[in-house]
Amino acid sequence: MTTPLTLQDWEQRAAQLAFRSQAIIDGKAYQGNGDVLDIVNPATGQVLAQVASCNEADIDVAVQSARRAFKSGVWRNMPRVQRKLILQRLAELIRENMDDIALLETLNMGKPISETTQFDIPESATAYAWYGELIDKQYDEIAPTDNNALATITRHALGVVAAVVPWNFPLMMSSWKVAPALAAGNSVILKPADATPLTAIRLGELALEAGLPPGVLNIVPGTGPVAGQALGLHPDVDCLTFTGSTMTGKRFMQYSGQSNLKQIWLECGGKSPHIVFDDCPDLDKAALMAAVGIFNNQGEVCIAGSRLYVQRGIYESFKEKLIAHAKTMQPGNPLDPKTAMGAMVTQQHMGTVMSYIASGCEQATLLTGGQQVRTETGGYYIEPTIFEVPSQEVRIIREEIFGPVLAVTVFDTEEEVLHMANDHEFGLGAGLWTSNISRAHRMGRELEAGLVWVNCYFNGNIAMPFGGVKQSGFGRDKSIHAIDKYTSLKSTWIDLTV
Repeated sequence: MTTPLTLQDWEQRAAQLAFRSQAIIDGKAYQGNGDVLDIVNPATGQVLAQVASCNEADIDVAVQSARRAFKSGVWRNMPRVQRKLILQRLAELIRENMDDIALLETLNMGKPISETTQFDIPESATAYAWYGELIDKQYDEIAPTDNNALATITRHALGVVAAVVPWNFPLMMSSWKVAPALAAGNSVILKPADATPLTAIRLGELALEAGLPPGVLNIVPGTGPVAGQALGLHPDVDCLTFTGSTMTGKRFMQYSGQSNLKQIWLECGGKSPHIVFDDCPDLDKAALMAAVGIFNNQGEVCIAGSRLYVQRGIYESFKEKLIAHAKTMQPGNPLDPKTAMGAMVTQQHMGTVMSYIASGCEQATLLTGGQQVRTETGGYYIEPTIFEVPSQEVRIIREEIFGPVLAVTVFDTEEEVLHMANDHEFGLGAGLWTSNISRAHRMGRELEAGLVWVNCYFNGNIAMPFGGVKQSGFGRDKSIHAIDKYTSLKSTWIDLTV
């Protein structure tokens, strides 16, 4: 059994780490137009590396490469068992390079090393292994007909798939999209968030090492307004899958209409309600998970339980437990395995979150937190913050903050809290705690969300679909249903009388 790495171990590794700085197009490192992105360590505010920033011409080169690979059939027509082995080899390579990839993610995004080593990177590897295994486990269909005909229903790869992913779970969110798209036989162009491209570039290298043919997976760092828009408007991209803000998701819908009506699949914003009834089976666990549900990953989680509703009879005791848990989750050095909360991803985002906290101080009651901390490090840290809100119309209830800010409301009845929970434009996640099985079923059915947790929060695995309703988007990542996004159905009618 290996000895766990210490803060000093991780710091030494960080000092020796090499940063890849180029895009990967057609199986080769690609510098492109010469513009660069300054990649900053959120824990220190210092520049880690300068990475190629692809422009419209570079995106066109990547699309041409992906299209050539798709038309050649080098990947989609490869025997299924061989494609399966390549994706599973990619999963193995991610696991073999786990520590270095986790370190890249932590340095680039600011999240604790304990999370990248124990969750983000292992889950990324699992995606490639799971979808690789799925490749030779899918069946096409025979439609019912009379005896004089045979009607087949077959799935076919769409062609060129663009995946535009966020900065909060850079490699994991990429894997949720790239793995099923590749498993379906497509060529993929991955555009990581401009702030967090480092693990995407490493993924591209490992995919080539695993045996993925050149052009089947291209990595194109760049900004949203340039590289992202170019993918959205490109007439030879067949499908674009996106995770990020609702505003940007709407832009991609517009780009599709302005170009070639490419399929658009969106996983957008969230403002998830987390409900605790007075018959909660374990108040201590519920209070812990209410804190974890908003302060995990610095609150930079689309399914964060940012709206907490607690029934009046248990409110005061629950509030004490909640605040106590929040105070144990103070920000620390992301390279320290003991750190529970890291740094906000960018200085700009920290400023945005602090503006929401200022708004909360005007419209609600601050229970704990609310300050920027560890300023001496040069990093972007905000302490866990909890507000008691007097109304569902305050800004910190209506808008997604994407930071460690929790809004707590007292409720009296099931009907009242169901109305408050559903009275929102978003519908990504929801959680509830109750010992009443009938209530659990009723609420589970009536909550307007794509994911519902009962007596837990954040739980799931690669086999469970992930996605939302309303302005949280549509389509699902993870599970066998993700294949639906990256394939088309073909109906073939064969006349047997000829």
